[in-house]
Parts: sequence; C-alpha cells; structure tokens
Amino acid sequence: MRISLPRPGGADIDLATVDLFDPTLYAAGDPHAVWTLLREKSPVHRQTLADGRSFWSVTKYHDVNDVLRDHTRFTSHRGTLLSILGGTDPAGGKMMAASDPPVHSAMREPMSKVLSHRALTSRRPRIRRVVHRMLAPLLDGGTWDVAAAGAGFPMAFTGTLMGLPEADWPRLTHLTTMAVAPDDPDYRQSEGDGTLAAAHHELFAYFSGQVKRRIRHGFADDDLIGFLTELEAGGRKLRHDEVVYNCYSLLLGANVTTPHAIAATVLALIEHPQEYRRLLADPSLVTGAVEEGLRWASPANHFMRYTTRDLTLRDQELKAGDAVVAWLGSANRDEEVFADPFRFDVTRSPNRHVAFGFGPHYCIGAPLARIALRLLFEEIVATVDTFAPAGPVEHLTSNFVAGIKSMPLTARLRHGADRILDEAVTADGPVPA
Repeated sequence: MRISLPRPGGADIDLATVDLFDPTLYAAGDPHAVWTLLREKSPVHRQTLADGRSFWSVTKYHDVNDVLRDHTRFTSHRGTLLSILGGTDPAGGKMMAASDPPVHSAMREPMSKVLSHRALTSRRPRIRRVVHRMLAPLLDGGTWDVAAAGAGFPMAFTGTLMGLPEADWPRLTHLTTMAVAPDDPDYRQSEGDGTLAAAHHELFAYFSGQVKRRIRHGFADDDLIGFLTELEAGGRKLRHDEVVYNCYSLLLGANVTTPHAIAATVLALIEHPQEYRRLLADPSLVTGAVEEGLRWASPANHFMRYTTRDLTLRDQELKAGDAVVAWLGSANRDEEVFADPFRFDVTRSPNRHVAFGFGPHYCIGAPLARIALRLLFEEIVATVDTFAPAGPVEHLTSNFVAGIKSMPLTARLRHGADRILDEAVTADGPVPA
C-alpha cells in the first residue's frame, strides 16, 4: 500500500463516494489521505456497497482498540475479514482467529506457550542462517528484489516450525497470497470468488493430509502441527477440522505480515536516508527501527467484527449484527496518539502501534515475527551502506494486506561486508531462502 502525506483539508476527497472495500485503492490509490479525513470528519463511517452489503469503518486509534478488545460487543465468530462481509465464516468457533473467549482462550493459551519469545529463543541461530542466505545475492552487486526475497522468508522458519516439507514452501507461499489478494492480477485465477475458493480448497486439503499423516505415523516433539493434534481445549482434543483451520490461520498470519513489513521498512529507510544513517551510527537502534517499521507498514490492514447488540459509538447508532471494520493502518497514524505520524522515526517512543492487533486476538506469532525482523535488520545494518531503487515499486491489490510484491534495488556494501556475508553463508551451509 502506498504511504502518502495527507492532503490539507482532505482536498478533492468526497467521503460519500469513498470505497474502502475496493482492493485497487490500496494498490494504486491514496488510502492514507482518506483515513486522515475520516479521522477528522467521520471517525465512525458507514459505507454501503452496490449489492446492499454495508459496514462501519473505525479509524481512530482508541476506537480501533475498543472494537478489537471487547468481544462481548464485537464478535469475531462470524468472520474477521472484509472478503466474507455479509456471510458466515465456516471456521467460526473452530479457529482461534474466528472465535471468542472462552473458546478462543482455550485454544490460544497452550499455543501461546509454544510460540512465546522464550520458547523461540533457541531458533535464533536458524533464523540468522535464513537471513544470511536471503541477503547473499547482494554479494554479486546486481539487482535484488527485496519484496520477492522477503516473500519466501517466513516459510524458512515457520515451515520448519510446522514440519512442512521444504519442497512445498513455494506453493504454500503462493497460495496464502492468493487467499489475501484474490483480486491481484498476478494471483487472480478467475473472476468473482473463484480465486479465493481455489486457494482455500487447496490449502485445507493440504493441511488435512498433513494432519492425517501425523496421526498415522507420529511426529517430532517440536512439530507444531503435531502439537495441535494433541492439544486439548475445553477438556477435549481439537477435532480434525479445527486442527486444519488453525494450521491455515498460523501459516497465513506468518506469510502475510513479516514479508511486507520487510519491504515497507526498507522502502522507508530509502526514502528517509537520515534514519538509516542513524542506524549505521548506532546499531542498537534496530529494535526501535523494527517497531517503527511495523507501525509504518501496518501489514495487516484491517480486522472486522460484528456487533452483538445495538450500541452507540461516537454518536453513531449501530444495530446488532452490523459489520465493523477496524483499520489498523489508520490507527497507527492517529495524530492524537503518534506525534507527527507521517514522520518515520527509528527512535520513536512511546510507539504503542497496533500492527499486530490488540486485545484477545493480538497476533500469536508476534514474538516470532519480531525475532526474525530484528535479526534481519541487524544483518542489513552490518552489511549494507546504502540502498538505491532499481525499478518501480509494485503494490499488492488487497484490502486486507498492505503489501509490496516487487521492489528491485541495488546496494552498496559496507567495508568488509562481502567477506562477512560470504563467510556466514559458507559456514552456515545450505539453508533455503
């Protein structure tokens, strides 16, 4: 998604005709200008589509948090993405992302222990090896597409964590992007809902086979899918369909967040070279740079809820069953919370962004994403002196993922970086990119 400065006074924007449902807005339009005007003029805004479906848009930080926090007023059970607006999610009550407490809590609590920062610390060496292999093409001095390289980045550790065969990783990466960007011309297979249905069918069938294989033949102690087959929630083991839905959700979450945070952060550092120079001068700022990159990118663009009863939100009367969409990218630019929100600042503090959501559904994979992003940018700062664009930036056509699908660039390496990278890759041995 393009990140632009807001237009003064919302010039040339007619809120009556704004279409936040349209995925092309986020690939070629100016959503931040729209959100800025909405925060000022209509922070709880109703939109009705041509087919009669409608939803409320919530764009202020604290309102977004309220919607995501309070499952008693805003339920996840009917679905959490605009792609199924007006329908009912078949995974409702079966998948963590599409359920409310206590069902959600019963599944989440044991999973959160496996995916905690402490539990994942032992995986840092492998993730660093993946980082080295990802950056190795910089050694030849040619063009490097950071978005394409980043697309496969999460599979190299999430795929391993889930015990998925390496040969399957490229196809799984493609399918998860189809699922979140079915209207993108590079991923669309058919008109209407055909692309989304095809992606879901293949992914669910794939994970069903993976689950059956573990039940028949056993699994390693650190196999996340195996863990799900044994997980007890509410006094019983998960059913087969519940395991499959949660496998899908875990992989989707990994593949649609981390890659786009990488590309967007690198682009921000190119566009704000003074911030990259600060990182070069003080690598300890990398942690703050990652958090600012997450705020800046807001890769998960929205989450949807449905009201459980009639309620009032900022003087707007919402009826029971209304769809409410919380726009994370807008919340992360709220002027009342973030000083000078359109300034990229690697030292921003406090930085209580909602890139990973908020409340009960706060991203369970956030610890793994943070570890991976910090290791990646530590290595980038240690090896790259400057980046330079080498072609156009192509944005993903999706109203859910604020993504970049192509971003070619060149890099000038720091003195000795070629030796460091070369030795690292040689020492680490073959690790898939």
